Amino acid sequence: FFSRMFVQVCLYFYCKCLWRCLKFVVRKLTGRCELQRICYNTKPGAARTMKIEASLKGSKSKRLQTSVSVHPDAIEKTIDDIMELKRINPDINPQLGVSLQACLLQIVGYRNLIAEVEKLRREPYDSENPQHEEMLLKLWKCLKPNSPLKARISKQWCEIGFQGDDPKTDFRGMGLLGLYNLVYFAEWDTEVAQQVLCDSLHPKYSQFSKTEWEKKKFDKAIGYSFAIVGINITDLAYNLLVSGALKTHFYNVAPEAPTLTHFQQTFCYLMHEFHKFWIEEDPLDIMEFNRVREKFHKRILKQLQNPEMALCPHFAASESLINM
Repeated sequence: FFSRMFVQVCLYFYCKCLWRCLKFVVRKLTGRCELQRICYNTKPGAARTMKIEASLKGSKSKRLQTSVSVHPDAIEKTIDDIMELKRINPDINPQLGVSLQACLLQIVGYRNLIAEVEKLRREPYDSENPQHEEMLLKLWKCLKPNSPLKARISKQWCEIGFQGDDPKTDFRGMGLLGLYNLVYFAEWDTEVAQQVLCDSLHPKYSQFSKTEWEKKKFDKAIGYSFAIVGINITDLAYNLLVSGALKTHFYNVAPEAPTLTHFQQTFCYLMHEFHKFWIEEDPLDIMEFNRVREKFHKRILKQLQNPEMALCPHFAASESLINM
């Protein structure tokens, strides 16, 4: 055991030294540091930003290592520090500073987005808070505009997929984040949200694709609880974010710092895609939910391994992607 550990440690230091020597030789031959080579040889988006992030984190310089966690207001000064540390003349390499700034905005923005999402997740739903109650009622109005809610505590909540008479108990797992996502979906993608809700209640008569129903002979057509699944998909989106898997998507669709809106748009996409996936899987009963969810999770993770992947490129946020 100790012999194996000794060999692994020696191999680690050997590779580390060899890698640094290789970088030194390449710089001497090309006249460019690693950051320059990445920016000049890799197109903008996730491929470039993730390489820049790895390069900065793996640097032997503490100043470079900490540059990925600076405050957004300090990014410009950080770029100046990097250029100075790497002895790069900004007058000769004007585009490099612009490219590094775009990458750092994405990297720092992703970290800040995790903090913002985490804060919402940890905040519990409070029925005594008028803003929380207002958002909950907005969810009902968006999903059921022609069916007035008869009372705040009512069995009607089950019609949009909550478990009981008072939805506040269903938000415990994801806190306000679950409510924020559901309201965003219902308010900004209303037609799709209402259709998904309708299909979840009556999947056999879904307008998903009548030809597909006949072709695949879906006979069971098991429905699901829309709101509960929305909270569950919020959990899935949250884990994709925290694990770093969503970096590929966000670095491709957000030209600068990804925001909560980008996260909520991703949630809308996941809800829509999960709904289609659920019908395609045609589960025997609702007890198969965890199996279907895990399979769906693996599919999304596989897609995100592609550095050019953008889960929902049709959203407006991606249309303004600037090639910097």
